[in-house]
Amino acid sequence: MPAMRGVMCASQPAAAQAGRDILAAGGNAADACVAAAAVLGLMEPTSTGLGGDCFCLFYEAATGEVRAINGSGRSPAGLTREVAAAAGLTREVAAAAGLTREVAAAAGAWDRQGAHAATVPGTAMGWADALERFGRMDLAEALAPAIALAEGGSPVTPVIALGWASQEQLLREQGPAGDDLLLDGRAPRAGEVWRNPNLARVMRELAEGGPAAFYEGRAGAAIVEALAERGGAMTAADLAGHRSTFEPPIWTEYAGAAGMARVWECRPNGQGLTALLALNILRGTGAGERPARSAGYIHLVLEALRLAFADARARIADPSAAEVPVEALLSEGFAASRRALISEDGAMALASAGELPGGSDTVYLCAVDGEGNACSFINSNYEGFGTGIVPRGCGFPLQNRGAGFTLEAGHPNALAGGKRPYHTIMPGMLTDAGGGLIGPFGVMGGWNQPQGQVQVVLNLLERGMDAQAALDEPRFSMYQDPPNGEVWVEEGIPVAAMSELAQLGHRARAASGAVRTRVVGKGQAIIRDAETGVFWAGSDPRGDGCAAAV
Repeated sequence: MPAMRGVMCASQPAAAQAGRDILAAGGNAADACVAAAAVLGLMEPTSTGLGGDCFCLFYEAATGEVRAINGSGRSPAGLTREVAAAAGLTREVAAAAGLTREVAAAAGAWDRQGAHAATVPGTAMGWADALERFGRMDLAEALAPAIALAEGGSPVTPVIALGWASQEQLLREQGPAGDDLLLDGRAPRAGEVWRNPNLARVMRELAEGGPAAFYEGRAGAAIVEALAERGGAMTAADLAGHRSTFEPPIWTEYAGAAGMARVWECRPNGQGLTALLALNILRGTGAGERPARSAGYIHLVLEALRLAFADARARIADPSAAEVPVEALLSEGFAASRRALISEDGAMALASAGELPGGSDTVYLCAVDGEGNACSFINSNYEGFGTGIVPRGCGFPLQNRGAGFTLEAGHPNALAGGKRPYHTIMPGMLTDAGGGLIGPFGVMGGWNQPQGQVQVVLNLLERGMDAQAALDEPRFSMYQDPPNGEVWVEEGIPVAAMSELAQLGHRARAASGAVRTRVVGKGQAIIRDAETGVFWAGSDPRGDGCAAAV
């Protein structure tokens, strides 16, 4: 979709319309994204909401500066590795007969959807900070569309209805108010009208009293109560002490046949670094010269991503609690050493972290306003409905971002109290050589996010695709267990290419039908045409979303 006076992209039509209306009313890109994110918390509670976290990149047209907000929460101060390990097995491990709790704990396994997996939800503060630092509107104005929809209702879309239905049992089991996110005891079906008066009340409290009304008010007390009933360690002090942080974003440059761009990501604890590492490795491999759906192209991109994940999973952590050597990891010398490990003759047997010199549910949305400001925004509960724990009278589930920690002693990302976990969500931004805006972009889906982003960047910069075509192009993903897990290959990529990938040593599986949305994710992008100044917006066909122009 082409646009000149502003455009909003989101994974729900109601959210895209809300953001578009904010732009039309004089709001800027940040205002539009907060409004749309709030609607998504209502209409995609499977993936996002006030019980989750957010990250933001904002491009300011007047200065050409890209700034960031890390709106992720921290673990409760009193939570230790020992407490978490004693809490029980993960759902996956519990299903494997014969494993004891001690064996699971020794392997770094713990209950991914238990109370200890809930970190402080950073969304409410992140929304407020985005408006204060980048926007023009206040919380009352930005949250008004979501409040109206929560009270009046909006029809559920097909992809979300499918995901909602798969989590009915989780909501019933986890409590204490899981029924508040069901309709007559079941998930709402596609086309049924969903209302959430409890969520509307929480958003009104936030709009009127700011973040303190959420963290230190009725909602905060309900969060502590709900987690305590399931053995959680979160306290009122943990909530009251939450703050966003504002570290400068990180970037790398990638030049393809269709142009050069600076690719921007948020700093760790987010995993945006993974995409930058992979792009650095891909420079000089000639990957972009290969046909887009060929085994040779997919092989080179997969190998670069495998190496990037090996380094990221070994080193990404909360930088306030562990050293994350971002600059060394992004150096050309390190990229060259990793690139040298790639062979065109076959996949490496095992990707592992390299030596430095000297020693998975989410929503992504983006907007551009008529002045050329751009906002790249991502909001997430992590896995479906997060923990599934719904505080009484609140209408939202609590995230399970603590599942991003490891229980491995001595690891930079080892669980500790008051610490942020390795975070999968990562908004992206592209600028040109002179600092001008190319556009915001992102792809959702846990470990898939850096993989999807890399493929979209290559589609844009190597193949000259527009935003919609770059998202439409079939993707591939190590959806689980990167860097050495099996590879899902989406329909549209030839069977012959899949066969060649298998011969090269990749464990490839076909992804078709509804499974595609889960394993290769969904995305949004808005890309500026350098010649005309027109913005071309794209919304992933694998989801229910759309672009809405002013």
